[in-house]
Amino acid sequence: MSLTPSNPFPIGTQAPDFTLQDTVSGKSLTLQQLKGAKGTVILFICNHCPFVVHVNEALVKLANDYIKQGFGFIAISSNDVENYPQDSPELMKHIAERLQYPFPYLYDETQEVAKAYDAACTPDFYVFNADLKATYHGQLDDSRPGNGKPLTGQDIRNALNAILNNDSPLENQKPSIGCNIKWK
Repeated sequence: MSLTPSNPFPIGTQAPDFTLQDTVSGKSLTLQQLKGAKGTVILFICNHCPFVVHVNEALVKLANDYIKQGFGFIAISSNDVENYPQDSPELMKHIAERLQYPFPYLYDETQEVAKAYDAACTPDFYVFNADLKATYHGQLDDSRPGNGKPLTGQDIRNALNAILNNDSPLENQKPSIGCNIKWK
């Protein structure tokens, strides 16, 4: 497990557009179809990373809390499945169904979407406003596997609440930390 921080993603950057296959429904879905009326959260995750496994339940709770407030949530896995078969689309579907993801779990086979977002790790979190302009890129919260800190999702919640309250983007944005994306 390689400890990798997220790369900088400037506030105000337009979300790169994409079309990817949803591993649960089998449909090709676009960012425009999935974005929320208030804003959108894009999560680069995978099946096997211990940092993602650690936050999975918190991600489901976070999404369930904010989808009803007008936010879209989109999970994307960009890992090389040839060398990491545990991240295959078939197993992605299994994980999404078992954990009852309330968001699509998309497969970025070419890794072009991860490159467009300059994603570096799993999990890697991006928050966009209604116009798909970046307002936050960083950690879920301070909890990590084994550090004993509770999973609250507070950093992302603060970013989403700032959008709801028409506040400026958060000034303190700590990078996410996780496993590196498994590039081809």
